[in-house]
Amino acid sequence: MKRFIGFIKKEFYHIFRDTRSLFILFGMPIAQILLFGFAITNEINNVDIAILDHSKDATTQEIINKISASKYFTIDQLITRESDIEEAFQKGKIKAVLNFEKDFSKNLIKERQATLQIITDATDPNTANTITNYINSILKNYEQSKNKNIKLDYQVVSETRMVYNPELKSVFTFVPGVMTIILMLVSAMMTSISITREKELGTMEILLVSPITPFQVIIGKVVPYIFLSVINAAVIVLLSIFVFNMPVQGSLFLLGAESVLFIITSLALGILISTISETQQTAMMISLMGLMLPVILLSGFIFPISSMPEPLQIISHIIPAKWFIIIIKGIMLKGVDLSFLWKESLILISMTVLFIGLSIKKYKIRLE
Repeated sequence: MKRFIGFIKKEFYHIFRDTRSLFILFGMPIAQILLFGFAITNEINNVDIAILDHSKDATTQEIINKISASKYFTIDQLITRESDIEEAFQKGKIKAVLNFEKDFSKNLIKERQATLQIITDATDPNTANTITNYINSILKNYEQSKNKNIKLDYQVVSETRMVYNPELKSVFTFVPGVMTIILMLVSAMMTSISITREKELGTMEILLVSPITPFQVIIGKVVPYIFLSVINAAVIVLLSIFVFNMPVQGSLFLLGAESVLFIITSLALGILISTISETQQTAMMISLMGLMLPVILLSGFIFPISSMPEPLQIISHIIPAKWFIIIIKGIMLKGVDLSFLWKESLILISMTVLFIGLSIKKYKIRLE
């Protein structure tokens, strides 16, 4: 028993000396509970909306002030024409537009009823419904405050219009998100084990003594997987269109080009993981556990990023999947072109260059 207790003490010492084991034991659960606790929410906060006020009277201004004073909405844009609504949605930042009818205040006083149209971006049906419910709740509260001292009630009638997904099909949300997750994880996972495989099989010495430069090794590892991942992406898009009736409002060529760009970004990230990992098992753990949770929770696939705490919103900027989801929804559902997606495309290009550059820097030309 004494020897057994000594063995248990030795195991404790071994665990405490191994920082990676301590991180898995304590760091991962803490990180996961914080991510799940803050990221998984059906509430909305600081959602950017636009205002189209045809009436421009004291009543409409009072309603606008009441909505902007809540923590749920931020007035990001004032629109002057109905033709500007489509462009505001295509830019991707605005989630809803409030359209006040002409003579809103006069109609409310004279006819005891005025109309406010709520136009929402239904590429995410759950968020669109939540936005509508929150605005209706604020309007109901406004009505109650106005009807306290009068016999005939004023009534603000809201008319809801969902754009891009009027039938609120959930598949329109899940297909772009699942496509992003599959391409990200599969591409990163395939390449993450490529260099570590060479280390484990003992063939790394051949690469080191060959005249091939680190840049050529990195690019050579990526190129074969690009073709395989492109086939994978093509199959996903065809299934989306012909099985799930997913529309493609924009250019198929642009969709293909952006998909290839995202695949290259994911493969470059996988190569970076491969260069910093010593074994295939470590590379697989990083590519699966290290990427899956951030991709699902912080990409805006399921939960709106604007409702998350500020630190998580900042972290979401370094998740490539976030930018690709914006791109793919813009092309497939909104029909936008590169003039609306150049910023997201440039971010993915910059990330690709950064990942490849770090991979070359981390590539060891000598065995340890």
